[in-house]
Amino acid sequence: MESPDTIAVGSCCAPGALVSTRGGVDPTFVRHKDDGTSHVDFLVPEMHCAACIGKIEDGLNALPGVSRARANLTSHRVGVDFDAAAGDPDAMLAAIESAGYDARPFDASAFDAANRDTIGGDLVRCMAVAGFAAGNIMLLSVSVWSGASDATRELFHWLSALIALPAIAYAGRPFFRSALRSLSAGALNMDVPISIGVLLAAAMSLYETATGGEHAYFDAAVSLLFFLLVGRFLDYRMRDVARSAATRLMSLSARSAMRIAADGTVAHVPIADIGPGDVVRIAAGERMPVDGVIIEGASDIDKAMLTGEPVPERVEAGSQAFAGTLNLTGPLTVRVTARAGDTLLAEIVRLMEAAEHSSGPYVRLADRVSRHYAPFVHIVAAATVIGWLLLGAGWHTALTTAVAVLIITCPCALGLAVPAVQVVAGGFLLGRGVMVKDGSALERLAAIDTVVFDKTGTLTEGEPRLARSPDATPDEWAIAAAFGNASRHPLARALAAAATVPGVAPPALDAVVERPGDGMEGRIGDDVVRLGRRAFVGAPETGSDPGESEIWLRVGEAAPLRFGFQDTLRADAAATVTALRQAGLDVILLSGDRREAVERIASRAGIADWHAGVRPDGKAAFLAGLGSKGRRVLMVGDGLNDAPALAAAFVSMSPASAADISQAAADIVFTGRRLEPVTTAFDVARLGRRIIRENFALAIGYNLIAVPVAILGFATPLIAAVAMSSSSILVTANALRLPLVMRLRRRVRTSGRDALLGTRERPA
Repeated sequence: MESPDTIAVGSCCAPGALVSTRGGVDPTFVRHKDDGTSHVDFLVPEMHCAACIGKIEDGLNALPGVSRARANLTSHRVGVDFDAAAGDPDAMLAAIESAGYDARPFDASAFDAANRDTIGGDLVRCMAVAGFAAGNIMLLSVSVWSGASDATRELFHWLSALIALPAIAYAGRPFFRSALRSLSAGALNMDVPISIGVLLAAAMSLYETATGGEHAYFDAAVSLLFFLLVGRFLDYRMRDVARSAATRLMSLSARSAMRIAADGTVAHVPIADIGPGDVVRIAAGERMPVDGVIIEGASDIDKAMLTGEPVPERVEAGSQAFAGTLNLTGPLTVRVTARAGDTLLAEIVRLMEAAEHSSGPYVRLADRVSRHYAPFVHIVAAATVIGWLLLGAGWHTALTTAVAVLIITCPCALGLAVPAVQVVAGGFLLGRGVMVKDGSALERLAAIDTVVFDKTGTLTEGEPRLARSPDATPDEWAIAAAFGNASRHPLARALAAAATVPGVAPPALDAVVERPGDGMEGRIGDDVVRLGRRAFVGAPETGSDPGESEIWLRVGEAAPLRFGFQDTLRADAAATVTALRQAGLDVILLSGDRREAVERIASRAGIADWHAGVRPDGKAAFLAGLGSKGRRVLMVGDGLNDAPALAAAFVSMSPASAADISQAAADIVFTGRRLEPVTTAFDVARLGRRIIRENFALAIGYNLIAVPVAILGFATPLIAAVAMSSSSILVTANALRLPLVMRLRRRVRTSGRDALLGTRERPA
């Protein structure tokens, strides 16, 4: 028995988990950001159309402190960004409920483990009841259709009513409950006209039976409900397939781990009880439960879910370990560096969720059109009744036609046109090591005409090695290591790795300041120390070696020391540049490095348009200049010193190591050692744009054809139910074509390349 302090939240057909309405939102569901804002997600199981989205978003955006509310139809989630000081999550929950929807704070593990199965199972039960009832009523109707009359006909009609009415009352609850909540909140949603249509069909049949009429339509009413439920269940399954990438990621999260206590005892503990500093043991064959650093053992790790690369990576003491990756060959002992909610896996899921919640031009267009659905369909249905009556038709014909109109007009296909494609595209890219942080980024990526690459860490591996070193003292090497460790620049990090001497502690640094585009400055004792560009440290303009990147160190008034580095071009950089050019895009290299080093990399990558010695603010100005000329630029930068340029670009991508993924300023982040994800993302974006346009055409075309057909009386309520369900399924199925098309394209390209190589290798 539910207490008066709780409400049942779950599927439309059966209660789910109990949510306290008096205790409010548990603070653990609120995620606080560094900029002072906060974010909370709510689960709204009965959100089914864009009209629902509009009501929920409008109610939330009107609350004090809320900066952005975005509902996601695919995952039935509502994300709210708000000012931590002014926003009230309890008020947000109340606003959703006052709009006519049950809601609760979103718990990923609870939802995925139980609620999805509950929703699907309840829909199946409702569908089974409606199907069983429809089959039996049709058997009774056969006798009526065969010529039964008078008392026999009435008996069969009443038997049909005894079967149909309880079945409609039970199986129709997914629609009736949703419609009732919407009406009680003074609003309309798509389940209101559906409920009216089903109830009208049942009421008309009951009236015919009670008055001794020749025709009753209980079989049609129950069959109508059955097909509506079939459509909703298939729509649910389609959505579940579309969001399967995020679901698979969530399933990689461990529920417990083997923690090693300070006294050496080992015990299984819930993952929520493990925090930074704890030590855990991972056996061969287990997934990493946490992010951390390996302190003992060696093994091969499958990182395909992060990088998209199937080749396992060898790890040992000192290597990074990430939650969700698979330990293949040996036991490992790991020191934890992040809680479960702050792991790389959790960050990737959040990136996908952010992409689903974002809204581009196509999403906003679909939302605006769909929000006018409910009043439009009721006006059309009322006009249909009046029109048929004026033409001399009876009430029966007029109402039957109006029922068909109420059911056949549906905004679901339009509401799914964009989100389904974004979710499928995001899931496909995630499997190839590409994380889309902003769903609208794919729309923008499809429209680019220019690609601008950074050099270090983008076209190159970002792991330069020391190729030339000065005759430095041990103290100077130690200072170089100290400054290198304090910076995130690839050259500084490489210098720190080369300059670190085992057993020698780097000196303490004071007043360290990093100047973007120049280097670092600090103090050691009374000496001012600078590490960075030649001009920044005051080095002379001589003694450089062509083709080398360089970093300079100056301690006090001593002579500057030069360290030369060589970086390796990414293995597929030249092939990626060629593919982008073949796609009709201009390719530019923009770097802050020396002219000789930039020219060498540009030549090897096949880029004719390159610019060297460009500071971070100069990169942003360069991109702004391209934008002012109408160019739509994709900036591909390492996300460290290129944040201004990434922000200035039309759309941006960033190669990032796992440790840097949450700090990347780009719209899209890709992992791994190859540049192929750039072309893959571009191909997916263009294909996605085409499919979105096809979906719009399908959705609009369906309504342009279906509504007049129903108004003219050529569609029965049963046909209307089948048509309405088919339209949303068709749109979602069209979105699910994207992975298949991409795989076929890849296969064709691979076979074509193999054939070309075979032709070249055949002897004359």
